[in-house]
Amino acid sequence: MIEIKHCPSYLSEGFITYSPKALRALFDGHKVSHQLDFDLDGLHNKSEIAAAMHRISVSGVQEKFPAVIEKGHIRIAGENEQSTYILKPAPWDETLSERKQIPANENLTMQIASQVYGILTAANGLCFTKKGQMVYVTKRFDLLPNGTKMLMEDFAAVIGKNEQADGKEYKYFGCYEDIATAIRKNVSAWMVDMERFFELVLFNYIYANGDDHLKNFSLILYGQDYRLAPAYDLLNTSLHVRSDDFGLDGGLSQNITKSDVYINTGHPCRIDFERFGELIGLVNSRLNKIMDKYAQMPNSSILLVKNSFLNEKMKRDYLRIVKERIARFNRVSD
Repeated sequence: MIEIKHCPSYLSEGFITYSPKALRALFDGHKVSHQLDFDLDGLHNKSEIAAAMHRISVSGVQEKFPAVIEKGHIRIAGENEQSTYILKPAPWDETLSERKQIPANENLTMQIASQVYGILTAANGLCFTKKGQMVYVTKRFDLLPNGTKMLMEDFAAVIGKNEQADGKEYKYFGCYEDIATAIRKNVSAWMVDMERFFELVLFNYIYANGDDHLKNFSLILYGQDYRLAPAYDLLNTSLHVRSDDFGLDGGLSQNITKSDVYINTGHPCRIDFERFGELIGLVNSRLNKIMDKYAQMPNSSILLVKNSFLNEKMKRDYLRIVKERIARFNRVSD
């Protein structure tokens, strides 16, 4: 069994279960146990997970289960029951390095995005099976209080890419300028959401999320207006697979000149993100304010890593990877 010394959601010190703040954010203030009263063994479809994949991906081999809260416990939703939560156990694909740490990785990365950088994210936390296995739990943000499902479309659908027309790897085809163009076309308050989008792309680069593809960004309909949906599926993929800088094959854009650093090292630096930000219409002063936040690793990020449910080796690796990315970002041309 895992000993709980920090809130298994916000990672706050001094809690042996969810903190009051986490209960409000994740469970609408209701007291919910972090212990599951069932195990997930046998629920997965091994043949689907074992299916050959051309591209290594973490989320692509991670099953998800619909869940609800009942009498202070999380349980799997019935076949015709409206789920309000999603459970994501560790992938069963044993070729993934440290796969059992993936739920803790996602919880940590999502909390860093939210708490440190103010990125709007899906409420999330960890729960634990009877055998002590970690399971990621996230609250669905596409439901109104009355249970009505809000219209939400990922950017593969918005842009018009699908498996039938573009092949199995369709969600990886394109560049981030494609998403920016779609935001400008579909969002009335596009400037606000463009800043949010730019920061999310930069966050994913710094925190080594190499699986940020077209389906990991979405638009959601609030009333009559589309907005960029809260961030989801954020994790440091470099801890588990050999990860590219970006989840899209085309990178930031084909319409910007790469810096000398990018050309010589194969990795973008601050000037590349600056050129991308200018290309998608961000004001220079706002652009620099966002980028300045990523020029060093905040102590609050380091503390969250320390308080996370990753094992000690993974904590060290997580910090090392992020610091390496920050060093890349700060490189300047000769």
